[in-house]
Amino acid sequence: MQIKFNAIVGAAVILMAGSAYAQDMVVKIGHVGPTSGSIAHLGKDNENGARMAIDELNAKGVTIGGKKIKFELLAEDDAGDPKQGTAAAQKLADAKANGVIGHLNSGTTIPASKIYSDAGIPQISPSATNPKYTRQGYKTTFRVVADDVHLGGTLGKYAVKQLKGKSIAVIDDRTAYGQGVADEFEKGVKSAGGKAVGREFTNDKATDFTAILTSLKAKKPDIIFFGGMDAVAGPMLRQMKQLGIEAKFMGGDGICTGELPKLAAGTMGDGQVVCAEAGGVDGSAKKGLDDFKVAFKKKFNADVQIYAPYVYDAVNVMVAAMVKAGSAEPAKYLPVLAKTDGYKGVTGTIGFDAKGDIKNGALTLFTYKGGQREQIAVVR
Repeated sequence: MQIKFNAIVGAAVILMAGSAYAQDMVVKIGHVGPTSGSIAHLGKDNENGARMAIDELNAKGVTIGGKKIKFELLAEDDAGDPKQGTAAAQKLADAKANGVIGHLNSGTTIPASKIYSDAGIPQISPSATNPKYTRQGYKTTFRVVADDVHLGGTLGKYAVKQLKGKSIAVIDDRTAYGQGVADEFEKGVKSAGGKAVGREFTNDKATDFTAILTSLKAKKPDIIFFGGMDAVAGPMLRQMKQLGIEAKFMGGDGICTGELPKLAAGTMGDGQVVCAEAGGVDGSAKKGLDDFKVAFKKKFNADVQIYAPYVYDAVNVMVAAMVKAGSAEPAKYLPVLAKTDGYKGVTGTIGFDAKGDIKNGALTLFTYKGGQREQIAVVR
């Protein structure tokens, strides 16, 4: 009889615990990035930024509209491919994700944004810089980094005014990101009174650049700008060395990674590469970012590549809007997200303009010395 009574009590306790757990409302946040393919190291970096934010929020405990929340990360791989990106977006829309952080590349982010817009799901990209992303008229698109107009234009002016480039060549990988940032760089060069001596094209899977580099070598460039990612920039730098091209090498945030020296196989000269990251903090705000990098290394046993802190901030900005709105329903918290202003993140202060672009977005200029990335300056 006692055994039977204990069994009943035990079952009741389990049911009560189950019902208490059931009261936790699950909020699904999607993340999409290239966790396979040539830039998988960047995609995994982004995904880990999202995972870190979700884990911390769950550990801290978040209440939205009086309900305790359990956040669930829905991680998808787009391999940097637009078709795979739209398939991942549709999967998250079908799963009724409450919000999405991603994608990494402009070429995947832009087509996916229509799917999220049609489904009414807020999307924050931590890294897509092509201006078109936020200029399509969708209410659901946001980004936490400066766009290519700012990034490419600033680099173009820097090439002429600070690096004193007299003959500047441009190469792009024909992706939405690569072509976009190269176009804006070229405009920046011309607006600063500089001269572009040649424009060549490759693709984001290429490994042999002999033909285009030989063509440019004849024009004697003192600076070569590449619009694309580090997986292509590394081999390009190796082949520049082999061909005896001693020009400085510039690029946007796609090449500005910790992996670039390895991908270039030790062929980069000190100060040869100048690149910019779309974002950045200085002064007293730098401590928050430095602390994040230490915590990230401890959690994942890996250094931050580029965008993990921007993903981390994007998740937290989205959740802050949910908390303020008292609801995780996209239609209810989207207007609050759009009015975000003065949010203090590890990447700086975040606020959105009417298009969903970050207000007063910063850029950080870097070079490399002794195989290590070294900050030059934060500019706005």
